[in-house]
Amino acid sequence: MSQRTFSRILFCFVAGFISTVVFHQAMLAILNWIGFAPFPPFQMNPTQPFGIPRLWSLAFWGGIWGIGLGATVFHLLPNHNYWLTALIFGALAPTGVSLFIVAPLKGLPFAGGGQIPVIVTGLLVNAAWGLGTALLLRLQPLQIRRSKQN
Repeated sequence: MSQRTFSRILFCFVAGFISTVVFHQAMLAILNWIGFAPFPPFQMNPTQPFGIPRLWSLAFWGGIWGIGLGATVFHLLPNHNYWLTALIFGALAPTGVSLFIVAPLKGLPFAGGGQIPVIVTGLLVNAAWGLGTALLLRLQPLQIRRSKQN
């Protein structure tokens, strides 16, 4: 793996991590404040089985998803396709995996138990994460962004 590839992957991880803490949690705070989201933002209760605070676990996985989003939008110019792809990827990919795979593995209801606020909250907070990550990815230094030289 070249240094440029490693730098790109690391940058995508950091963008996804930061976007989780800033954009994802801000959207969750808004939804919770208006009484729509059934859970509050910035939860620090420990997750199972490792006891990591929930916010940092979410941010870590946001970083992993940031790598996937970066790989998806990296070749797109910063036009409407870039932003639309980031929005759709953010809304659907992490939400789908969370509702249909992670939740049942944790003993939680499949697809949020069909509860509309849970599903819509997932879609909105992850769409905000996707757009936030895409925004941060646009800040990549040019030497990392150039992919045709790899």
